[in-house]
Amino acid sequence: MMRRFEKFGAGLLLGVAVGSASAQADLARAEKIVNGSCFLCHGSEGESSSEIFPRLAGQHSQYIAKQLENFKTGKRKSTAMADMSARLQSDEMLALGLYFENKTAPPEPVKDTELAAVGRYIFNVGNRFSGVPACASCHGKDGLGTASLPRLAGQYASYVETQLKLFSQRERTNDNAVMHAVVNKMSPLEMAAVAEYVSGK
Repeated sequence: MMRRFEKFGAGLLLGVAVGSASAQADLARAEKIVNGSCFLCHGSEGESSSEIFPRLAGQHSQYIAKQLENFKTGKRKSTAMADMSARLQSDEMLALGLYFENKTAPPEPVKDTELAAVGRYIFNVGNRFSGVPACASCHGKDGLGTASLPRLAGQYASYVETQLKLFSQRERTNDNAVMHAVVNKMSPLEMAAVAEYVSGK
């Protein structure tokens, strides 16, 4: 009985060691990919080199992997990202997600405090007069999102605003269809305000 237990324990430790080595290899591969191409737009730490590119630091790994897959299949439109993702395999997409998820995502300094105050209200309460629901009901009170919904906290305001407009114009169709119904009720001011607010969280 003891010998059987010892064999089981040894097998378990071996499995953990192999799994850990595999994870390290995946992250090493991801780092190589990042330093080979991703860093040009998104930065080596996911901090982004420009406000037109999203910050990936702290973003959920599964969400990143899904977006890469959508770019590869054409479900989400972007010529640049279609070319970048075309060479990636599913395990590499997830590895890239894990790589960026483990990076620190600092908040972006708020540029317009009054606009952010309007955004704070919309984000947490919504607008009962127009039917806009509270963003926090899906993305969480701190804007941290979930595996299937993006982290918004610390994202560039201009990038968030652009994405809201793309949802509104039906130019972005790869994600939650609920977003189309939500942004359809949002005014340009509300989009800009919410984007300004979440950037500073």
